[in-house]
Amino acid sequence: MLMKNLFSFLICVFAFISCRTTKQINKVIQPKEVVNTINKDYEDSIRMVKTDFENFKKNHILFTTFQAKIKVESSGSQGKNQDLTAVVRMVKDSAIWISLSASILNVEVYRLLITKDSVILMNKQQKEVLYRSLDYLQEVTKIPFDFKTLQDLFIGNPIFISDSINAYRKLDQNILISIVTKEFKNLFTMQVSDHLMTHAKLDDLDVNRNRTADITYEDYQPIDSVLFSTVRHITVSEKNKLDIRLQFKQVEFNKELSVYFSVPKNYLRK
Repeated sequence: MLMKNLFSFLICVFAFISCRTTKQINKVIQPKEVVNTINKDYEDSIRMVKTDFENFKKNHILFTTFQAKIKVESSGSQGKNQDLTAVVRMVKDSAIWISLSASILNVEVYRLLITKDSVILMNKQQKEVLYRSLDYLQEVTKIPFDFKTLQDLFIGNPIFISDSINAYRKLDQNILISIVTKEFKNLFTMQVSDHLMTHAKLDDLDVNRNRTADITYEDYQPIDSVLFSTVRHITVSEKNKLDIRLQFKQVEFNKELSVYFSVPKNYLRK
C-alpha cells in the first residue's frame, strides 16, 4: 500500500495528460484511397504541419543533470490535501533521486531512488525500505513507464508522442496537434510564436478505465539557456478527480550533484 500510494502521487504530480474526449479538430492527412490525388493545397498543408512539428521538437529540453525544489498543492474528493515539498535530482539516463517532505513541519517522509532497472523506496517514518525492479513501477501504476519517460515527466518534455500525426489545426495564437499511440490519444497545444507547449491532454484508449488527465504549462523562465515551465496545473481523473498545482523553484541544469542513497542499518528491508 505504501508503494502504491507514493507512485499514485508521482503519477498525479508528474503525470500523463488529458481531460475528456477532445473537441474535433480539422484533419490534414487524407484517407489512403485518395492519396494519389494529392493537390498543391494538400502538399502545402503537409509541409506546414511538418514545419510546425519540427519547430515544436526543437524545444525539447536536453540536459546532463537537473535539480529543483517543487511546492506541491493538491485537492481531491475529500478536500484539500497537505502541502508537500519535493526535492528532485536527476542524472540523465542514470538516476532519479526524490525527497518528499511535509511542508508545514519540514520533515522528510519518503526518499526514493529510481535507476534504469530498479526502484528503492525509503519510508523514514516507518523506518523501512522497499527494493523493487523498475517493472514494478509499471505494475503498480498500470502505465508503460520507462526511465526515459520518467525523465521527461520531470523536465516538462512531452511524453507518449510519436511522429505519426493524425490531426492538426492552426489558430491565430495556438497550434493543436493530435497523435494516437498504442496506449493513449494525445492532444497537445503549442504557441504559434515560439512553439512552446502550453497545454497537453491524454485519453486512455482503454475505455474500461476511462482514465484522463489534463496539464497546463505556465510561467516559462529562461534557466541555464533552457526555457522551463515553472508553474504547472494538473487535473487527473479516473474513478476520482485530483487537482494539483506545482511550483518549481531553485531549478538548475547541468551542475554537479549527488544522488547518494544510504539506508540505515536498523531499517526493515522488504
